[in-house]
Amino acid sequence: MATAIGFISLGCAKNRVDSEIMLGQLRRAGYALTSDTNKAEIIIVNTCGFITAAKEESIAAILEAARCKTIGRCRILLVAGCLSQRYGKELLQEMPEIDGIMGTGAVPEVLAVLEKIQLGQRPLAIGAPGYIQHGSESRVLTTPKFTAYLKIAEGCDNCCSYCAIPSIRGPYRSRAMDDIISEAKWLCSEGVKELIVVAQETTRYGWDIYGRYALAELLQRISDIDECRWVRVMYCYPDSFTDELIELLAASSKICRYVDLPLQHINNRLLREMNRRGSKKDIIKLINKLRRSIPGVTLRTTFIVGFPGETEQEFIELLDFMEQIKFERAGVFGYSPEEGTPAEVLPGRINDDLVAERVSRAMFLQQRISLAHNLKKIGRELTVLVEDWDDDVKMYWGRTGADTPEIDGKVYFTSRALVRGGDFVRVKVLDATEYDLSGVRTK
Repeated sequence: MATAIGFISLGCAKNRVDSEIMLGQLRRAGYALTSDTNKAEIIIVNTCGFITAAKEESIAAILEAARCKTIGRCRILLVAGCLSQRYGKELLQEMPEIDGIMGTGAVPEVLAVLEKIQLGQRPLAIGAPGYIQHGSESRVLTTPKFTAYLKIAEGCDNCCSYCAIPSIRGPYRSRAMDDIISEAKWLCSEGVKELIVVAQETTRYGWDIYGRYALAELLQRISDIDECRWVRVMYCYPDSFTDELIELLAASSKICRYVDLPLQHINNRLLREMNRRGSKKDIIKLINKLRRSIPGVTLRTTFIVGFPGETEQEFIELLDFMEQIKFERAGVFGYSPEEGTPAEVLPGRINDDLVAERVSRAMFLQQRISLAHNLKKIGRELTVLVEDWDDDVKMYWGRTGADTPEIDGKVYFTSRALVRGGDFVRVKVLDATEYDLSGVRTK
């Protein structure tokens, strides 16, 4: 009987792709995959180590998995991912429940690491984070079968002062375009209708291997795949957003008019302290161009408040900017000091209570802005990708092209006819809240 493996994947979509690649290797090797960790003989936790909250979640997941050695069938606990890359030696020393450690560069080695553990070793597979995905690595999707993430690059060269990603994931490395297209075609042949393009910085794609920004060309080739219905792009940086990309987003019938533009702040002094490229003037110029050139575009961003030295006046400047631009989607996070980053030693650390207060104030503003946007959609008909049935509210639910899974809102709707996950339907909006819409299917 095949050995059962349970897999816990934490963190971002890029980490999820790594998990799916490892699951593919395990399945090809004859392991049985189970979603019930109590039935698993081997448990792998693919961790996140980006900020303090993510590290705490990863530790909690490891401890919960370790309990299965006592109350379940688990006999091997392997910890992988970003937290392992940062703190692998410490984890192995301080948590005897862990049987082996894998860093971010060891994704292709999961079978070899498990073999060492089964031979009685306690491996520490951490090296330079130089791994990059290849199209020949089949995946076991952990998303609904009609949606998949497509990672086009690995690592980051930006070296933002608050961020540990370059040390965890290594320098920016684009995948070859033909390799990505090959994987995209395979995913679509398996029934995927929505491809979500991800990297630490998607708009930088191609610069390192082609000497030019090549995201627009890549997206055009992806959208040419017949079975592909939607292409969504995440993690676009302002200074590498080309006119060619803007023109493509405006013209394409398949690429969602959704721009994820992580800005982090708008005050020029803080942008410099964060080591962010570009200025307030540059950012506003790009946003105006996006709104002017792409009718109906949805703009999503993220901000960090409470960065060391952020004054009340600088925070108010951010609120005024949010009020001026009225982003359709925005997330606000409190600054988290990360070990080994330049920002960790900056003076002017702001106490946690004030940081939390600023997060609350900014999110309250964004909720008001988001509600105003959603109320304008009442009476309109929208195309919705059906996800599932919600038994609590007795309605189907799905997403529009303006909604990324697990990040943005949902559209709840009634339908006289049966619909299935992966169907595209038209929904007339009848009601709205800060984040979600509700309505009735029209066709």
